[in-house]
Amino acid sequence: MSVVRGWPVKHFSLALAVWLWMGASLPAEAAATYFTTPQVLKEFFPKSQRVSFRKVKPGPAELAALQGRLGYKPAKPEYVIFVATTGEHVDGYAIIDEELGQHEQITFAVKLSPEGVVERHEVMVYREKYGEEITDARFRRQFQGKTAKDAVRAGEDIDVVTGATISSRSMAVGVRRALILLDELILKKPGAVSKG
Repeated sequence: MSVVRGWPVKHFSLALAVWLWMGASLPAEAAATYFTTPQVLKEFFPKSQRVSFRKVKPGPAELAALQGRLGYKPAKPEYVIFVATTGEHVDGYAIIDEELGQHEQITFAVKLSPEGVVERHEVMVYREKYGEEITDARFRRQFQGKTAKDAVRAGEDIDVVTGATISSRSMAVGVRRALILLDELILKKPGAVSKG
């Protein structure tokens, strides 16, 4: 019986077959991490004195409002909204979230102005095997200037990337959710901190 690195061949072959079978069902190995949370916050707010965060758990009325504006119930029971400040001045907000691509979650971050305008969008972790073109600056720049009043829909006011249609749509859904979350959970609150 032949031996490969101390493993009997038939056992090696079996292990190889199992490994190949498992590999076919494992998440895409094409996962690429572009930013960690500290890195993206530093990129978004390089001059801010402080970046804190608020955990916001929508109540029934807020959930109903979110669902009405989004057209679906938000998946998470609570959301974290980062707030960058310098003294008493709010420099902006950031929301880090995930949206399903074709098979895998896409982790992304949205930087918003104190008034709730998208200033920047970044893909933090891309796990799909295809469609990574949405990380291109030309695609991401389309979100700049969008507000909660905009449709932010792929094919409408957001051009999809050829070969990355599903991921493009996912990012449009994710950025719109970030806009609505900030509007409903922070900016609409009495005494909301939006000192630009």
